[in-house]
Amino acid sequence: MADDAGGPGYRTPDPGQATRRDVIKVGGLAGAALAAGAAGVPGFPPPSPLDVGGVEGDAVNFPNWRSSAEPPSGPLRRPTSPSERIGFAIVALGRITLEEVLPALAECLHARPVALVSGSPEKARLVAAQYGIPPEAVHSYEEFERLADNATVRAVYIALPNAMHREFTLRAAAIGKHVLTEKPMANSAEECRDMIGACARAGVRLMVAYRCQYEPVNRAAIALVREQAIGRLRFIEATNTQANGPGPQWRYSKRLAGGGALPDIGLYCLNASRAVTGEEPIEVSACSFSPPGDDRFREVEESIAFTLRFPSGVLARCLSSYGAFQNRSLRLLGDAGNIELAQAFEYRGQRLFLERRVEQSPGREERRIRPRNQFALEIDHFAQCVRDNLQPHTPGEEGLQDQVVMEAIYRASSDRRPVAIPAPAASTRGVEPTDN
Repeated sequence: MADDAGGPGYRTPDPGQATRRDVIKVGGLAGAALAAGAAGVPGFPPPSPLDVGGVEGDAVNFPNWRSSAEPPSGPLRRPTSPSERIGFAIVALGRITLEEVLPALAECLHARPVALVSGSPEKARLVAAQYGIPPEAVHSYEEFERLADNATVRAVYIALPNAMHREFTLRAAAIGKHVLTEKPMANSAEECRDMIGACARAGVRLMVAYRCQYEPVNRAAIALVREQAIGRLRFIEATNTQANGPGPQWRYSKRLAGGGALPDIGLYCLNASRAVTGEEPIEVSACSFSPPGDDRFREVEESIAFTLRFPSGVLARCLSSYGAFQNRSLRLLGDAGNIELAQAFEYRGQRLFLERRVEQSPGREERRIRPRNQFALEIDHFAQCVRDNLQPHTPGEEGLQDQVVMEAIYRASSDRRPVAIPAPAASTRGVEPTDN
């Protein structure tokens, strides 16, 4: 991940060195600007190279106009031409689609919405008109296969309840469409394997929407751990809780959701622990609870606590609940410092704090990192992987491994004893995301 202003890895350059670099860069851009015939407005002084910038390769760049004591503004983003962006069919128009996915597509550099699949014709017509999607590109679930005839649709984004991910992934693969599916990947490891196999046989890419692995603050925390900014990582404390409302909701149905708090929001704690350590857990212990007499939790758990043990000795203590006020925190405890992520698993508002010795006393600093739309980042990453034929950072194998661990967590809770977790056959992650 490219360092943002003030983020991990940023060092204020020596003023003398910065001046020499800036002179060289300004000269290069000035030449590019002059070569391109840059000119000012008649009757006014000509523009400075600092102000006009220039073209370098396939990008417009501006030299740093701030003092070397200030963080630089960073490179401009480089969007793909709208006609060349990967077209997505959005499957299901629930809250996550309308509140997050479709608005995020408006910020994407490499993707665009071109079709909708919904069980509500009235809602689909309205949303299609709002996003400029033609009426003929709006389909019911029964008409899903008609997407095969739409050449602008290269991929589908599946935003259905968990139990339906497998069916629509298999249907998409059968018509040659790449698949980005919401998490959890499915309701069982067997379903995950079916999805991976179907996409492999069809030659299409499969990715699970683990948005936090693309979000800049979460990625900055991982980078700090990797560079041992807090020494050797010893413990992880991950909490994801929320106070849910009344039923009926699909989240309270075991058939639709596969479980309760664990696969819905506890999964973030699990996936973050694996991503931060870069390891796979070898053992888990767990305990779950549902309040007696609460009909919402007749089929699924309200709350669950589990502890993961990793090969390096790191222990991750994870808490998840549908019955506690919202808390989405992540703490990483090392032998030379700590990292705290506030709102770690939220859609926005992440903050990163680093605690370690400063001279003779403990110190605490906030790392300021430019916020980005994490839905747009993950969609753009998948679009680039489709375009360049690359394995996504969070492919089906990543979703499968989480499902294997969740099944072990449920067994540990049921049997009231630790359960060993088999190691995956190979790495579960593909190429690293880029900032653009």
